[in-house]
Amino acid sequence: MNERPLPPAFYAGGQGVIRQWLTVLHPPYTLWHLCYVVIGACLAPELDLFRLSLSIIAFFLAVGVAAHALDELNGRPLRTSISDASLKWAAAIALIGAVGVGIYGIGLAGPGLIPLIAAGVFLVVAYNLEWFSGRFHSDLWFAASWGSFPLLVSYYAQAETITLVAVMGAAAAFALSFAQRTLSTPARDLRRRVVRVEGELEFATGEVQRLQRGELLAPLERTLKAMTWAMVALAATLLAGRLI
Repeated sequence: MNERPLPPAFYAGGQGVIRQWLTVLHPPYTLWHLCYVVIGACLAPELDLFRLSLSIIAFFLAVGVAAHALDELNGRPLRTSISDASLKWAAAIALIGAVGVGIYGIGLAGPGLIPLIAAGVFLVVAYNLEWFSGRFHSDLWFAASWGSFPLLVSYYAQAETITLVAVMGAAAAFALSFAQRTLSTPARDLRRRVVRVEGELEFATGEVQRLQRGELLAPLERTLKAMTWAMVALAATLLAGRLI
């Protein structure tokens, strides 16, 4: 039995220009990855709120806007009606803005930011447009690009070096982002590609339960939502601890 189509994501806002743009921004996931920026800054020996603000702005533009606009341009996974031209302009302007913030940051944190800025631009474009036959569009590259990288760059912007503490934090961010991808990939498939679910579960008691798409999807998305808010709480706690 075919099941009726579901929205392409649990955060999809429906029709309307503003709602579609909010959907493209992937609000929960953008928030999640910006938490890595906050955590990276809080792990540094000294916390400069101005540098942290610049880091958040740069990663919001690069990941929240540019990367997600390119992702929607590449295959329309969120099924928006936003024009290709609008997505291209949004991606270009946001990426240029992120680079501009990074260049300004060089005057604060030193030339060591230059290779990090270049790497960030490459990862945004190569991952979301699936360059090199999608070689960079994998679970491992996702975890490295959207987990470890924001934390390391934010730490460097504060400390002007990378220490063992930063590497340990990056490893944790990698594992969390890998877990995110492991959950979100089957959730996306269930929402966007699966049209029929067959099968049943037979318990030791003799009870038989038919499998349904909603029942398969619910635990995945509940976990993703819980992990998002856990990351927000963790980042807020670390920031509060540094400010008090």
